[in-house]
Amino acid sequence: MIKPWLLRLHRWLTLAFALPLAAIVLSGLVLSVEPAAQVVAAQPGSLTADRVIALLAQHDPEGKARSLSYRAYENRLSIGGVRPDDTIDVDTVTGRELTEDGTLSNLFYYSRVLHEALLLDLGWLVHLSTMAMIVLMLLGIAMGWPRFANTVSGWHKGVAWGLLPLLVLSPLTGLFLAWGISFTGPPPAGPRGAPVPMVEAVRKLGEAHDLSNLVWIRGRGGRLLARIVEGGEFRVYAVGEQGLTATSRNWVRLFHEGNFAGIWSALMNVVISLALAGLMVTGLVIWARRRFRKRRPRPARTMAPAVTTG
Repeated sequence: MIKPWLLRLHRWLTLAFALPLAAIVLSGLVLSVEPAAQVVAAQPGSLTADRVIALLAQHDPEGKARSLSYRAYENRLSIGGVRPDDTIDVDTVTGRELTEDGTLSNLFYYSRVLHEALLLDLGWLVHLSTMAMIVLMLLGIAMGWPRFANTVSGWHKGVAWGLLPLLVLSPLTGLFLAWGISFTGPPPAGPRGAPVPMVEAVRKLGEAHDLSNLVWIRGRGGRLLARIVEGGEFRVYAVGEQGLTATSRNWVRLFHEGNFAGIWSALMNVVISLALAGLMVTGLVIWARRRFRKRRPRPARTMAPAVTTG
């Protein structure tokens, strides 16, 4: 039968990619918390357009800023473009420049580098491991509907089949992001012109939104874009002289990052990451039990007594 061969391929593929998959899954678990941290920490009215403009005047008097990013969980505003190859981090409460990285900022930053490149510029291995994860799921499906039981193997199969759509979509959307597939279509056509100055962009954004929900403002494709939390969703707007224009939703990114429904979508990603980690652990336990269990010695053959005639 083909099932034993599929099972053997499933096991050895898991063993071959165990280490990179563990790094990807665990770093993804950490990153799944970031959207919730941003949403929970954003206190309404805690950051206004006037306050951001005042901070820009203080730390960027020449108007060189090309990007802003705001981490509400640390009251940290990062201003990019003022210094060559560096950003200025500012405490939005005190206005002073921060010379040390934040604990959460560092955790999320290095988790993202680990998740995308395994800390060593090994993006190709991340892509290969992610494809292996999808193949493992397809092999599980090909082996057919399992028998559920209150055992390690039973829980392994139950979690895999119970969360199958979400488990497949998670690595699949990750690959789509890496390959630039978004299904959003091209941006709307029309004259773009020069991006508006950062101060003007902040003012226009502040007229329509509470900037305590700001995620970032940056140039992308000849346009100045702003990402802001709106009703729990991380929406992206193009900022121009005429005001704000909502861009098409990139559902691939929204699902993979878990930031389309605030805390709830972040919780979904936490569950997915925990499930993937659990499948890896239980799968390795099942393999170890089969590999290292003591084999019972075969019973010794007894010779039948010789029959004599006489």
